[in-house]
Amino acid sequence: MIVIYLFLGIYILAMCFVLFYSFAQAHLLYHFIKFKKNMPPLVTPEWKDLPKVTVQLPVYNEKYVVERLIEAVAALKYPADKLEIQILDDSTDETITVIQEKIKAYPQVDFQYINRKDRDGFKAGALKWGLEKAKGEFIAIFDADFTPDPEFLLKTVPFFTDAQVGMVQSRWTHLNEADSLLTRLQAFALDAHFMVEQMGRNGQGAFINFNGTGGIWRKTCILDAGNWEADTLTEDLDLSYRAQKKGWKFVYRPDIESPAELPPVMSAIKSQQFRWTKGGAECAKKHLLSVLKDGFGWRKKVHATAHLLNAVIFIAVLLVSISSIPLWFAFYKGIIPPSLFQAAAIFLFGFVIIALVYLFGNLSLSGFSGKNIFRFLWELPLFLSVSMGLALHNGQAVWEGLTGKKSPFIRTPKYNLKVKSAWTQNVYNQIKIPPTTYFEAILALIFSTMVVLSISTGTYEMLVFHLMLAFGYSLITWTSLKSYIFKSA
Repeated sequence: MIVIYLFLGIYILAMCFVLFYSFAQAHLLYHFIKFKKNMPPLVTPEWKDLPKVTVQLPVYNEKYVVERLIEAVAALKYPADKLEIQILDDSTDETITVIQEKIKAYPQVDFQYINRKDRDGFKAGALKWGLEKAKGEFIAIFDADFTPDPEFLLKTVPFFTDAQVGMVQSRWTHLNEADSLLTRLQAFALDAHFMVEQMGRNGQGAFINFNGTGGIWRKTCILDAGNWEADTLTEDLDLSYRAQKKGWKFVYRPDIESPAELPPVMSAIKSQQFRWTKGGAECAKKHLLSVLKDGFGWRKKVHATAHLLNAVIFIAVLLVSISSIPLWFAFYKGIIPPSLFQAAAIFLFGFVIIALVYLFGNLSLSGFSGKNIFRFLWELPLFLSVSMGLALHNGQAVWEGLTGKKSPFIRTPKYNLKVKSAWTQNVYNQIKIPPTTYFEAILALIFSTMVVLSISTGTYEMLVFHLMLAFGYSLITWTSLKSYIFKSA
């Protein structure tokens, strides 16, 4: 009995965290709707009054996408004498030659090619190295898989007429959203972040984050906040909090778009997810206590807590998943009264809120038509199932971040897919199967067994939850193995 109630306690505590997170999301949803109605229009600047801008392109072994990136930034509309483009190349392969040959095609563009002898500090180190040489008053940053809007600078620079504005962030859009189920589900998640979360936070003056790319900084803001630091895996989130804690204002504009490629295979998705979730946990450890202690309003403190600890939801889901097995057995044997399960229905309110966040985040972009609503109704349970299936992988990343375990910055492979099977020939693919993949396969088997037991015994209280877990872990296992070891189309 003691063990059962221990698992019940774990289950309730984890679900309470999910409920707290969902209430914070509900508050963001309210401010998203409010901000969306009152968002001021973009301002077109006078051409003669534009300041000097440096565009930084951090690159590391990106031979498949770097030419596309150079073509896009060369097409930026801005006075040539007020624009320099730094290619911060840490590459060790033929990407070096590809870049040097490609920039020869644009003699009219001020390309500054900078190749470091080592990768000290990884992306943060490259950005800091380039900043020392940057001539621009403002610094725009694009990762290798982006193709910036030609008018990006003209749309963002006017916001800096407010001397307190330190950074302007654009909304990511997706070049290959329709390629597969995996790319569509990533777009599903990112659209909710860039619409509801970023707009909801920015609309009420809460902390938001520079998303690492597709944004532009005031150079003095970067320096005043302490410059780029490499002690976390998310140098963008780290600098964002340091700058805003010093009083700098951030602007988010969903109507300024920055197209990018989504990772098409699970190994690349996991690499990206691990870095984001672990880096977020590292930033929580670095910044949350000071935010709570400083004289910020309650809104900023609540949303900073939810923001910095959002990846902890993967640990909560993992704990709920594991503890649900002995709890199912306890309900089946009558050890725990059914009334406790009925009382737990209050936690469903949190999932309703999360569903509304994704509903408005996605349909505010695509439109509230019957077709789009129908698509949402099947995408949402698929997305939730896959998110649950990533709980073990991402939970490990969060735990490492919170406990201070260090790991190198591993960038996400880029593909520039022209045909759907092209990813199999990418030399940057990860082929070593991580141990978590085998544990994901075990969990897929365990929760599939729980589904069979629920149906055979007529104990349906957790059937839907276990069915989603079984599907999520099975899909994650299959797509992981496929991306690591299978090389046929």
